[in-house]
Amino acid sequence: MNDRFSTTQRVRFGDLDALQHMNNVEFLRFFETARIDYIRQLLPGHSPGNSNEFGFIFAEAHINYRAPAFFDDVITTYVWISEMRRSALRVDFQMIVEADDRKVAEGYGWLVGYDYVAGKPQALPEDVRERVEPALRDPVS
Repeated sequence: MNDRFSTTQRVRFGDLDALQHMNNVEFLRFFETARIDYIRQLLPGHSPGNSNEFGFIFAEAHINYRAPAFFDDVITTYVWISEMRRSALRVDFQMIVEADDRKVAEGYGWLVGYDYVAGKPQALPEDVRERVEPALRDPVS
């Protein structure tokens, strides 16, 4: 798994639910943090908050919960692009507690190219496709 981009985050007390394990919604937040970090590395200069240029809209998410995560667990979230279409990228992830090699979740999400000025989906620009294409074969480390 070391050939994939990763971000490490610690489970905070506020991430817990009433049963004292990480709340399901927090898994999506951990994935979001890793996904944004990865896209920013893959597409330097891309700003997820700039609505005057090409952007992405997060269109779909699938999460398979595999094991609970607990307060103070350090989770490494691995992300990579597994598929590129005309106007969308599928970003896959795995979340692992490295201390005991516990896979807590895995899944994927779809990012759709989006023109925020026009308010509609758009095809991935050629420069984006050129940056993403090698990542499909050789994930960023």
